[in-house]
Amino acid sequence: MFVDEVEIRVEAGNGGDGCTAFRREKYISMGGPYGGNGGHGADIVFRVDEGLHTLLDLRYQKTIKGQKGENGRGKNQHGKGANPTIIKVPQGTVVTDLDTGLVIADLSKKNQEEIIAKGGRGGRGNTAFKTQTNTAPDYSENGEEGEKKHLKIEVKMLADVGLVGLPSVGKSTIISCVSKSKPKIAAYHFTTLNPNLGVVRASDGRSFVMADLPGLIEGASLGEGLGDKFLRHIERTRVICHVIDMSGSEGRDPYEDYLLINKELAAFNEKLIKKPMIIVANKMDIEEGRENLEKFKKKVSCKIFEVSAATNTGLQEVVDHLADLLDEIPVNPLYDESQIESHVLYKFKKEEPFTITKEEDGLWQISGLEVERIFKMTKFSSDEAIYRFAKKLRRLGIDDKLIEMGAKEGDQVRICDFYFDFKD
Repeated sequence: MFVDEVEIRVEAGNGGDGCTAFRREKYISMGGPYGGNGGHGADIVFRVDEGLHTLLDLRYQKTIKGQKGENGRGKNQHGKGANPTIIKVPQGTVVTDLDTGLVIADLSKKNQEEIIAKGGRGGRGNTAFKTQTNTAPDYSENGEEGEKKHLKIEVKMLADVGLVGLPSVGKSTIISCVSKSKPKIAAYHFTTLNPNLGVVRASDGRSFVMADLPGLIEGASLGEGLGDKFLRHIERTRVICHVIDMSGSEGRDPYEDYLLINKELAAFNEKLIKKPMIIVANKMDIEEGRENLEKFKKKVSCKIFEVSAATNTGLQEVVDHLADLLDEIPVNPLYDESQIESHVLYKFKKEEPFTITKEEDGLWQISGLEVERIFKMTKFSSDEAIYRFAKKLRRLGIDDKLIEMGAKEGDQVRICDFYFDFKD
């Protein structure tokens, strides 16, 4: 089964919790803090596997979770970091964050690896908080939460040349003649349900990859037929090869077919219509083909090749010309660096550390990545930890902001699902 698009959730592993412990040994007085740090949570990593050509392995996975890092222990024993969770994907896979609409990674290179979701850092044990003024800290941190993302994963095939055209114009027959690809060929529309790839060789031995795409119809870019599902596979191609039934054997006008295909390409992605194109006038062994070709040439300025896929006539000339074209066209990435989201740790993200809103019942709601991270990593197991948490909020300016907005002593304040009383 060919699966080229899936949606999944990924949750990187949480960091391990830090440990609060003290050294208590005979003959060692004032042993001091002795708690280790937690280990780093597992990253979610996508890796290119050249043996894969479909996303079938991910189709039935709703959520992929990374392991949590080990907790710290006494005797200054740090928890072990979790190994990254590796997800193997085909070459040409594009990963998009559905919540932001940003492309996270374009896995187009051999053995390429990309961190899709970063695991949380381990919480610090109380040994890490020892200072000259606080020689016996009685608190430690919880591990940081790993990143959680809702992803769309698409395979956009790596092909140099894409064959496009309406159903039953002879695309599958052409690729079967010029390569060892064996697509299904029959005398009815939409025989090709999946893209087919074939390695094509020119007369002098040069080779390139050709893709035969399912037939396009009017409205393909909007979801009609199979077009919108497979148009994405043309995006990486360097040359587009229009295959047109020049004989008009199904009662269509070849020039109208050409305009329709270009319209759908432009509607799906404007970049497609700007790619180098050639026209393959197929079915020239049928009598009406010659007359239609003369009319067609008067309206179109593209390079036109007369072929008959049924009799394997004229195809080698097309292949040789495509090889020459590809020598002149550079291989450009599908996305430039500005279009791909870079992975940045929470503390480096340029966002407001908090926002404060007042609910109808007078409750003050505090939210924001930074303040929620501080809250979740705080262990409220000792008065010292609570005081440290309150001090961090004050440093962020939350107390001053609440007073400025009219908060009074005794008002309820909520962070996540926990409630506090405000004290000036």
